[in-house]
Amino acid sequence: MTQIVPSAEPITQSRTVERQVVGKATSDGAGVKLTRVLTQSLQRRLDPFLMLDAFGSDQPDDYIAGFPDHPHRGFETITYMIAGRMRHRDSAGHEGLLENGGVQWMTAGRGVIHSEIPQQEEGVMEGFQLWLNLPARDKMTAPWYRDFAVADLPGFVTDADVAVTVIAGESHGVTGAVTREATAPLYLDLHLPAGSRFTQALPTGLNAFVYVYRGAVSIADSSVPAQRMAILANDPEAEGVVIETTEAAKVLLIAGQPLNEPIAQYGPFVMNTEPEIYQALSDFREGRLA
Repeated sequence: MTQIVPSAEPITQSRTVERQVVGKATSDGAGVKLTRVLTQSLQRRLDPFLMLDAFGSDQPDDYIAGFPDHPHRGFETITYMIAGRMRHRDSAGHEGLLENGGVQWMTAGRGVIHSEIPQQEEGVMEGFQLWLNLPARDKMTAPWYRDFAVADLPGFVTDADVAVTVIAGESHGVTGAVTREATAPLYLDLHLPAGSRFTQALPTGLNAFVYVYRGAVSIADSSVPAQRMAILANDPEAEGVVIETTEAAKVLLIAGQPLNEPIAQYGPFVMNTEPEIYQALSDFREGRLA
């Protein structure tokens, strides 16, 4: 039975929209076409998040080659598939099939080499990949991985018929599939029917943003259309965010506790200093990144 919860948390003032961001069309892996929504220039503002990619196409040439073997060190990747199937394999011996509505959460830690290859030759492939930084103390931790099928992801429906999937963090008393102490990530997928309203409490210290991937929403009198990211202002008086819509909409609401640590990035390696990046490159070239 689907859990029904009240639609409103006690929020008297919503965060406002500080700015809106249009993603940049690019490609990655073996030529997969995607939109980079959270770019490197926003890493300090949206600390602890490093990147958000949105991918979606019904043209196999846009995704069929996938992401062959590539390394990571120093952060976590969260892949959320809303259509299609992707096979994951990595150097730590993990393998899994990510399917419609599922989430793959991988902690690269001290290093992992993995591949993500579509398991379909036609149809729609759509989803998101979010990069979440690790604190300095955890950057060299052992790699970790888990696949969550859609049935494994906690969720609820508000009395305003907003369907909520709680990938990480906590919303309306429902704890998500993953929690993290240092970064306290909140990752919600919200499906809002026309004319509905959703509220989410957000501690003042969290950096937060909304990405609209269907329809359009309104936040504190700012209209946010599809394929647009709204960075939420860190208003000290605001207790959270209120999201309203006059049409059916689907959005990601993401927030996290900033680490306030130096960020040194070179491609798939994210550390705190340049010497640590040089070490990661050396370890990869000499076969020690596994």
